[in-house]
Amino acid sequence: MKGLFAVLGVCLLAGEQVRADIYSGAKQQARNASGAITARDNQAVSESSPASPSPSPPANDPVLQATLRNIANLSADFAGLGNATDTNAAAAQKQMLINDLAAACTGAKPSSASVAKLADDLAVVVAGNEKLRAQQPRLARDVHAIFNSSHLSAAQQEMVCDDVQKLLQNSGAPSDNITSVVIDLKGIASATK
Repeated sequence: MKGLFAVLGVCLLAGEQVRADIYSGAKQQARNASGAITARDNQAVSESSPASPSPSPPANDPVLQATLRNIANLSADFAGLGNATDTNAAAAQKQMLINDLAAACTGAKPSSASVAKLADDLAVVVAGNEKLRAQQPRLARDVHAIFNSSHLSAAQQEMVCDDVQKLLQNSGAPSDNITSVVIDLKGIASATK
């Protein structure tokens, strides 16, 4: 009898193992079927919906391009004034600065007299000032911003004028010349508002 119970026990254990295997197999088949359905659904969705276009680079904004070109020109004018060795070269460079300052405005334009006065005052401060050389691009951005004051709040205008003043002070420019440039900038800011 003992043998019969042993055989019966082995059969029951084998039956449980077979049932467990069947359950595991059914579970695995369900997973496979679900995965196949999901893959088929994903493929159907991707085939039915058009492929999203890849993002194209932003179109060249002509206003932005003109702004960047003007800032680069102003910076080059400052560099040219800093390198001018004779009065003829300085006069030619100053005329280029006047032209680029006048071109900086996108809205209301200041008077040509105020542009010429600013150019004169900037030329005095920039000429031969080696300490200012590294800050010339920043000075060009600030001056360009003031010429477009219609896009700036009063607080932003003041910040830009303060930045120009600090740049010029750090370069060792005489305080009278700095004051003249800042007054000119504030006049241009009012005229272009």
